Amino acid sequence: MPTEAPKPGSRSPQADPNALDERAFIARVLRHEADAVAALAEFADDRYTKAVDLIVACADAGGTVLVSGLGKSGWIGAKISATLASLGIPSHAVHPTEAAHGDLGRFRPTDLVLCLSHSGETEEVVALASVLRQDGLPIIAITRGSTDGREPSALERLATVTLPALVTDEAGDGDFIAPTSSTTATLAIGDAIALAAARRRAFTEADFRRRHPGGTLGGLLRPVTDLLRFRAGDNLPLVSEKLTVDAALREAAKIVRRPGALVIIDDAGRLAGIFTDSDLRRLVLRDPGELSCPIAEVMTRGPRSLPDTALARDAVQMFREHRADEIPVIDDAGRPVGLLDVQDLIAMRLVRDDA
Repeated sequence: MPTEAPKPGSRSPQADPNALDERAFIARVLRHEADAVAALAEFADDRYTKAVDLIVACADAGGTVLVSGLGKSGWIGAKISATLASLGIPSHAVHPTEAAHGDLGRFRPTDLVLCLSHSGETEEVVALASVLRQDGLPIIAITRGSTDGREPSALERLATVTLPALVTDEAGDGDFIAPTSSTTATLAIGDAIALAAARRRAFTEADFRRRHPGGTLGGLLRPVTDLLRFRAGDNLPLVSEKLTVDAALREAAKIVRRPGALVIIDDAGRLAGIFTDSDLRRLVLRDPGELSCPIAEVMTRGPRSLPDTALARDAVQMFREHRADEIPVIDDAGRPVGLLDVQDLIAMRLVRDDA
């Protein structure tokens, strides 16, 4: 098909110097933000440990981590709060202005406050921290920090511990002052201390799963046994490897709606192999007489399988890496408990049928 000619006055993006310059600018912005996060690793010192101590003590005492910031910092704070809650640490975002109009009642003696202000001088946040400091609540502050020699900000002076974001210039070649690199760094700090606190408290994957039952994430964390439509002893025949192909098919035909594969077992009831509908088609096309041979000679021996302790995400990974449309699920003794069909994953929208 011939390529459509450019419209009069238009230029190809490849030849447009403005487009090339714009892509280079975008690349610089991304590098600037990445560098802002990378620089934080050099300053992950005892202040971070102390911040994690405070978060863990608050959570263990039944308190809540209340996160407050204004403007862009407020939005970043809301995300940090949501991350803490996902990791089993009770948390709420509190608007610093609303706090002065009644929301101070949310704060309890067992609570902890995480205050965000890049300058450390945001009036509403400083005022909130001042009141809470008088009440004896511990305060973690995330600010630009005073590592470059400037005097500590008002928020730093009120905080129990301050974690510096270390950003002095926002992304954009110095042409923009909108919070970009600073908010990225602040979010990274919040994620780091949240994950460290969850790790300290031995927060498990099972704990995370209980807090995320819905959506794709919840689906990926479900036990693979919850997804099984075909179960041994119910609607999944387990065929002896001593049977012929024809006899095995007759055995499977006793099930009204059988899966797309036969699960083959040895004398001890352990998984020996699998024989798929595709295997059957190839056999018949090659030589119909092979229907009378032992199924052990034409099955796939030692197929990839999943333990019955696996999660749905493990099945998704196996499907994507090995294109396995049917996956036997076995117990710790190697005995089949069911067969997972890729259509079960597609129905849950964990994989696409064109993936």
